[in-house]
Amino acid sequence: MRHSSDIPLQPYTVTAAEVVPGDLLALSEQDAAENTWYVVMHTVPENPETIRMIVRPPLGGGDHDEFLARSQQVTVAGHRMDVAAVPLATSSDLGAADLRDGDRVTSLRAVDPRAVEETYVRRWGRWYRDLDNPAERPLTDAGLRELAERAAGRDHLVRHHPRPQQPARVATPRRVVVTGLGAITPLGVGVTELWQGLVEGRCGIRELEGEEFADLPVRVAGTVPVDPVGLLPRPQARRMNRAAQFGVLAAREAWQDAGFDAAGTTGSGLAPERVGVSVGAILGDASVLVGGDRALRDKGPRAVSPLTTPMTVPSQAASQISLDLRITGEARTVTSACASGTEAIGQAIDRIRYGRVDVALAGGAEAVVTPAIMAAFASMRALSNHGVGEVSPSRPFSRDRDGFVNGEGAGFLVLEAEEHARARGARVYCEAAGWGLSADAHHMAAPDPSGNGVALALRRALEDADAHAVDVVHVNAHATATAEGDLAEAAAVRAVLGGGVPVTALKGHLGHLQGAAGGVEAVATVLTLHRGVIPPTIGGTEEDPEIGLDVVRTAPRPLTPVGDLALSNSFGFGGHNAVLALRRVA
Repeated sequence: MRHSSDIPLQPYTVTAAEVVPGDLLALSEQDAAENTWYVVMHTVPENPETIRMIVRPPLGGGDHDEFLARSQQVTVAGHRMDVAAVPLATSSDLGAADLRDGDRVTSLRAVDPRAVEETYVRRWGRWYRDLDNPAERPLTDAGLRELAERAAGRDHLVRHHPRPQQPARVATPRRVVVTGLGAITPLGVGVTELWQGLVEGRCGIRELEGEEFADLPVRVAGTVPVDPVGLLPRPQARRMNRAAQFGVLAAREAWQDAGFDAAGTTGSGLAPERVGVSVGAILGDASVLVGGDRALRDKGPRAVSPLTTPMTVPSQAASQISLDLRITGEARTVTSACASGTEAIGQAIDRIRYGRVDVALAGGAEAVVTPAIMAAFASMRALSNHGVGEVSPSRPFSRDRDGFVNGEGAGFLVLEAEEHARARGARVYCEAAGWGLSADAHHMAAPDPSGNGVALALRRALEDADAHAVDVVHVNAHATATAEGDLAEAAAVRAVLGGGVPVTALKGHLGHLQGAAGGVEAVATVLTLHRGVIPPTIGGTEEDPEIGLDVVRTAPRPLTPVGDLALSNSFGFGGHNAVLALRRVA
């Protein structure tokens, strides 16, 4: 039988005696006008004046008899169907059905040969026609049963399709989980300081001291309040740039938080070649190169340190982490502007999924609070002119936002193949469920105001996580507090998820940590899922009404139990967009 939309309908009037099996029959002109048709399955003469016709809806259903006078005028559709291809079916009894998430219920107006089947899917105890339409109002089980009962009484065929059992598949990508967290940020050293500062609404942005900053038009930044040199053995610290020092400290914390030995891979009983490092960085630490150039100008070539080159490259953090923990599987560096940390985590997820490594330290490290970088950002008019006070100078989604605040730090996750983590009895924070990338292709610095590129990255992250918009319970926004950037991100979130998903933005607490932002904000998003609490957004006194999002402000908010996915967004100069999808585990 051809698809229902291909069936030509050219109604005309005949007598009942002229009707033959296979005809599409309307019993009245009104039925024909309302597209209520039946297939004549059999005709049986009852007596010289009457014919009994056994009819069935053309798209499937039960049979019933119609008794017509031979001379009675009826309407046929000018199309004859194969009666053997019309299914004999009955509607499912939903009143007695055990309904579970993943089940489908379909409703088809079987008397209309051109009807399109309507499908409802059960997710989080509610029924949706479109899991990715945030504006849809879902049905309860009782609401769906009532709808199905009404539909079945209007010549609809209602069928219940229980959730299919998933057969075992060969070469399925491995599930990846988060087992360790580490961070060093403007709120302090360690994940505990980070989390407490976020939920308490503390601001780590401070005035820059020192004569090298004295003449700058902007002198506030999110700086780490502790000198990392004092937290490392001096011979080791002097061979690292500041970003690498941050990276090693945060990676060590994450490593030990995951239950591994401080001595590294061998001390933890791991094969070093089955462990990897993936670090996001833009510049790493520009001050080393600037210092080398100053020494060259002031004192000549012999004054330039032989450590200048290895300490200048953005890959130094990844190199030093691998040295510190004896990791030989791989040490990769991702440079994609402010999306670097999130992309580094995404790449590590795939390396574990497809068996290249079993464990990975992934995140970002950056230290670019230097006079030259500050001056460059100020020249772009990208920095906030608000000073340090009772309200953070970084004001995401606020009406009075006027630019970002530069920052520094590092944040790392320990990612692990689930079977590897379960085998050693590791504590699992959440699943690293997927990620998405896109590019704006719009401008070398400004975001695409439509938000289309960001929306594409959001959709790809959902798809990679095998998820839908209705699963999302929280978004950790990139929200740098620039006028255009916040609007573009808000437009994308509304387009993909609607305006009702709770959103928080952390740059009021931290400033913008550049390549490290994605790593630190991923740590915060993991803890949001694990602890069931959304930290508040700080900065600003009045939300921009054009944002149109449910921005969590003033105080922490409990995470809703309906849904299981949180998204962490990172977007960078040049149109780099990266989104990480994390899933709550039971």
